[in-house]
Amino acid sequence: MNPILPFLPPSLRRLIEQVPAEIRDRMEELRIREGRPLELSGTGSAGFVTARGEWTADAGRGYRPNRDECLQLLDLLTDHSVYTFEEELKRGYITVQGGHRVGLAGRTVLEHGQVKLIRDIAGFNIRIARERPGAALPLLPHLWDEASGRPHHTLFLSPPQQGKTTMIRDLARLLSWGGSLPAPAGSAGLKVGIVDERSEIAACVKGVPTFDVGPRTDVLDRCPKAEGMMMLIRSMSPDVLVVDEIGRQADADAIEEALHAGIVVLATAHARDADDAARRPALRQLLAAGRFARLVALRRSPGGVHADVADAAGRVLARLPAPARAAPAGDSGDAPATARRPAARPLAAAPRAPAPAALSRAAVHAAPAAPAAAAAPPGEERPPC
Repeated sequence: MNPILPFLPPSLRRLIEQVPAEIRDRMEELRIREGRPLELSGTGSAGFVTARGEWTADAGRGYRPNRDECLQLLDLLTDHSVYTFEEELKRGYITVQGGHRVGLAGRTVLEHGQVKLIRDIAGFNIRIARERPGAALPLLPHLWDEASGRPHHTLFLSPPQQGKTTMIRDLARLLSWGGSLPAPAGSAGLKVGIVDERSEIAACVKGVPTFDVGPRTDVLDRCPKAEGMMMLIRSMSPDVLVVDEIGRQADADAIEEALHAGIVVLATAHARDADDAARRPALRQLLAAGRFARLVALRRSPGGVHADVADAAGRVLARLPAPARAAPAGDSGDAPATARRPAARPLAAAPRAPAPAALSRAAVHAAPAAPAAAAAPPGEERPPC
């Protein structure tokens, strides 16, 4: 939690610094609401911070930030220039240095029926971004397409805060560094392009990633997803495109273009499973056409992140238990390391699942399931990362 302390008003910073380190380091969200208890939450636990910096489950004892503290917080988050963040304010969040996203709540101002901005901001949800190098390594064998020598086109699904962004960030790193990849990618790695609309994947500062996303990775920071994918395709010739939180028709159209250009797409979406995702028209289009040869449903428990890997038809190929938790980089307050090359060891073949089970039903089967090879025809075999 140390990386977010500089963004807090001195009074709130002192309180958070007094919370025991073993509790503070487990936390993933800091919620600051004007006139209401100061809240810290993490996987499987949530509580409040008292006026003495103590941790308590009793909301009545929680410290209640006042108006001045909320105004100071907004001033610090926007680097003393709220007007330069008007576009982010309109969307309801700010992403600050380090990839930490701050959700905002307050009074909306409308123009022609659309949200123009948020005023009287009285609620802040600071989501703490952390690197977890190696988090995606157990998944790689199950996503790899031996025929094309690249990963399959893959869609990661889960509700918020289940590890999607962490997973695709680490996959980008692994694919870009190479070393642990089989031939023909091998030690050379692959060219990776990231469209980072919310600055959460690479956490760029002045265009330079502060998270390790690999040496062969190019990032379009704060760029709309659909437009960014087309820009990278035209200008950077990536082998793999990485994009977070797709869901609009423009996103689906850009992904179709990438697939037809022979580029692997690795994407995430908010959904519990494929049935849930297919209730959104743009995702239904991609799923029904079998565009993603791998669907990965993530779910979180106190022990870590579990992954169910399925094919385009929704048949489960593997269920991966939560791995041992890697120490989060950057928790010490130091800048995240930017040259952590993964160990060069061969990528083991994925174990065969004993019997396919259904991960999703009608939604995935709304159109005839495409065979695995159809998801990556000759010349279009760039799987997603």
